Amino acid sequence: MKLIRTDLPDVVLIEPQVFEDERGWFMESFNEQRFHEALRAQGLPLPQAFVQDNHSCSHKGVLRGLHYQQAPHAQGKLVRVVAGAAWDVAVDIRRDSTTFGKWVGVELSAANKYMLWIPAGFAHGFVALEDNTHFLYKTTAYYHRESERSLRWDDPDLGVAWPEMQYVISEKDRDASVFSALQESS
Repeated sequence: MKLIRTDLPDVVLIEPQVFEDERGWFMESFNEQRFHEALRAQGLPLPQAFVQDNHSCSHKGVLRGLHYQQAPHAQGKLVRVVAGAAWDVAVDIRRDSTTFGKWVGVELSAANKYMLWIPAGFAHGFVALEDNTHFLYKTTAYYHRESERSLRWDDPDLGVAWPEMQYVISEKDRDASVFSALQESS
């Protein structure tokens, strides 16, 4: 497993070791001991234990996010795509962070097999780049409806560079809060 630092120091892209031969391929999608060793080697904090796995399937253009849960139910997420492709985005919403309000985006796909580690304290979202995109994520906290929040995916204060395409967005995500409201609530 190779960890690749992103422009947000605590968010890392994970390139798994993939073994291929004439039969196909094999990879370890998660190994807690190796994950922790790789984080330690990068000087990054270890996450809480993963307690929930989620799986979504989206049509091309479906945009989900930018979602987060408030403390004490904030979630760290280890995300990957097992079919199709997605543009995945993390936004730093930790008020005391030097990268508060900054974002990073990466393409996750069944072809590249990359994963993204997004610690608690980040909003997260993605857009499916292909039909039948299957998105899996492990979380460090259970879903807690009363703590769930969203930021506008197209907030100009964030300036996320989403791919140009026709989007399908839920009413909840269209009605999400703007980043300035999060700033003012500090």
